[in-house]
Amino acid sequence: MSPIRMLRRAVAAAAALVTLAAVPATAQALSGAALGESGHCATMSWLRVPGAERQDKSCLDELTTAGTVASGHTDKADWAGLTPAALEVPSGVPGIQIDGYFPDTSASNTNHGWQHDAQFVIRLPDRWNGGLVIAGSPGVREQYANDRAIGDWVLSRGYAFAATDKGNNGVAFHRDGAAPGDAIAEWNTRVTQLTRAARTVVAQRYHRPPARTLATGMSNGGYLVRWQLENHPELYDGGVDWEGTLWREDGPNLLTFLPPALAAYPAYAAGGEGADRAHQQMTTAGFPAGSEFLWPFHHQYYWDLTQRIYREELDPDYDGAQEAGTPFCTPGTPACDSDYDYGTRPAGVHGAVSKIALTGRIGKPLITVHGTLDVLLPISQDSDVYARMVNDAGRSHLFRYYRVEGGTHVDSLFDAFPDKLRPLVACHRSAFTALEGWLGRSVQPPTSATLPRPASAGPQTLLTSCPLTP
Repeated sequence: MSPIRMLRRAVAAAAALVTLAAVPATAQALSGAALGESGHCATMSWLRVPGAERQDKSCLDELTTAGTVASGHTDKADWAGLTPAALEVPSGVPGIQIDGYFPDTSASNTNHGWQHDAQFVIRLPDRWNGGLVIAGSPGVREQYANDRAIGDWVLSRGYAFAATDKGNNGVAFHRDGAAPGDAIAEWNTRVTQLTRAARTVVAQRYHRPPARTLATGMSNGGYLVRWQLENHPELYDGGVDWEGTLWREDGPNLLTFLPPALAAYPAYAAGGEGADRAHQQMTTAGFPAGSEFLWPFHHQYYWDLTQRIYREELDPDYDGAQEAGTPFCTPGTPACDSDYDYGTRPAGVHGAVSKIALTGRIGKPLITVHGTLDVLLPISQDSDVYARMVNDAGRSHLFRYYRVEGGTHVDSLFDAFPDKLRPLVACHRSAFTALEGWLGRSVQPPTSATLPRPASAGPQTLLTSCPLTP
């Protein structure tokens, strides 16, 4: 099978990501009445999620996707295309799952047939290690998007786990909110809301508050980690940011580096006398030399859609009454996103970005991992910049940054290019473990570094091992 066909199969649902093989075991959901006063879910009827408009509680023999796929307590479409096919699925985690939603006026999330946004999931394992992990969904996905990449692993380690759909989702997420920037700003509010509620539920379930609350997430979920540690450090002990999206009023941001890619890539792909100049424009915009093998797929599935829907959220007037522009328009076409120039847009557009902008002023320990071959959020335009922001804010003592050679934005692409890429899931787990040591035993993580891709390592080693030292 060709690499492009493998890419299309691996990331069939990935167009909504940013914009970013389980062997199911039998899982059985039991009602509170069936459990009576005994059993591992005996306290389930006592649990109440503060502020929730709806909460459905289930007693499960398996909280990981090894069981929740079969029991209907996850949605595979939410996490399709985010992880390598061979990623191990842990099992043996019985406990309680609470699905529900907070009051909201938008209705883009169709999970459970609820047609209601601000949906969440909270999972409470029987064997609890005292910790709670909070995650916001990547891209414009829903609340189960982290189940394979993050949820399964932290649950198997004994953590309670809670995740949110961020309050709006899908490629029309920009329809939510009263003003530009409001839809993304709501993401931050919903993570804060879920964190407070989940901490209370954990205390109800285990009769004591969590000893440690950690935030983590990828892509837009990584942005949410950064924002929470900057704005609500009192709620968390630390976080791990997996290639978080960077928003800065003065740039760089998505709206500064995607338009040049959309304008230059067709000329590069066509070859001929303009190809070298177009290639230079691509690398100048931040797309690194050596990542060219990833450009065709990202042009087809990511760059155009991402630019248009985020530009519509933050600058809807650019294309007038039209919604989210014209797909794959040719430069020079009226209101074409390939010609978009963020720097010349009105002050109101920059004000919309300022609503969601990051500062680098983190208040709790943060570890960032980002791949050097990320061609959706190029590392030079994103985490390299954020690392400087943290340093400039005087918070470098709270920060570690690992640049992962060969890492790209979605790990499923590793299945198509195992000789060129490196999955970030193993690096995320190494960073998470390092954060545990940092917080629990005051063991300083390794110094920030660029982690070379081991030349002789096979796919299985790359999938399971990522030392945080060069």
